[in-house]
Amino acid sequence: MWTSVSADAVPAADRFEWFHDLVASALIPTALRIERSTDFRAEAAMLDLGAVQVSAFAHSPLSSRRTPALIRRGDPEQYQLALITGGRWWMSHQGGDEEIDVGDMILWDTSRPQQTVAHPGDGQSRSIILHLPKDALPLRSGRVDRLLGRRIAADSGMAAVLARFVSSLGEHGSQCEPQELRRLGSVAADLAAACLAQRLDAYGELPAEARARALRERIDAFVEHHLGDPELTPALIAAAHGISVRSLHALLRERGESISAAVRRRRLERARADLARPGPAARPVHEIAARWCFTSAPAFSRAFRAAYGLSPTEFRQSAARGADGAAR
Repeated sequence: MWTSVSADAVPAADRFEWFHDLVASALIPTALRIERSTDFRAEAAMLDLGAVQVSAFAHSPLSSRRTPALIRRGDPEQYQLALITGGRWWMSHQGGDEEIDVGDMILWDTSRPQQTVAHPGDGQSRSIILHLPKDALPLRSGRVDRLLGRRIAADSGMAAVLARFVSSLGEHGSQCEPQELRRLGSVAADLAAACLAQRLDAYGELPAEARARALRERIDAFVEHHLGDPELTPALIAAAHGISVRSLHALLRERGESISAAVRRRRLERARADLARPGPAARPVHEIAARWCFTSAPAFSRAFRAAYGLSPTEFRQSAARGADGAAR
């Protein structure tokens, strides 16, 4: 689960020094600067995925510099990949000089100097950072060097899949069991490798299993994005990813659930969430059924009862009673 800490538990005069020490131990030793330390705020959380670690930071605007002397003091010999979820950064690293905004990613090498600024005036800076051992990326280091300190836009392709995965760790990592977290660590490394390889036109260098895991994640993201499309069929999913329907089924066989069953389950999950919405946000049951591609309200009701043991109307009433009880 996530291990969280907050500067709120530290006397105000000591918060910046506390955060400075935290960054050095949880991330890398770096020299931090801030205009006023008296009103400094910060929170951090760490998630252990085995070989891969994840950290999340929220803090007041500041600047940091990692010098050769600080590298000698402590170097985990990692690539660290940040997804910016709040505020705006500027980074200078390995010849790169980039402005990065919410939704962007950026990669750095802990063995190389860097300078970063979380701009003042933008509120708290927020980021989720993957700590990747260098041997977790099956790409030649000379190739990876070309991406250091360069903005990675996460609006399409494998970068979008990776950003979605990293965000989901922030939202759902605390709900996972230790064995699930170790599996997620392997997925994180594979997706990071696939994202970087795609940008380097070196996808063929990845091991076959890493490519397969990355493809499964791409398929999952595609399905989630198109759940409301009644034309979402195995044939459409396969064609969108350049594989045959037979290859699609083989790729997903280890999950013990067909692609059609997975689509149906996810649509029911979305419908269940819609039914739980209270008050003005509530839609009629037949609209929810149509929204998630069930051909009729009776067909939807049968599928919903089979999955959850209640009809849609019964579930909505139960959710409303629960909400009323919580409000009292």
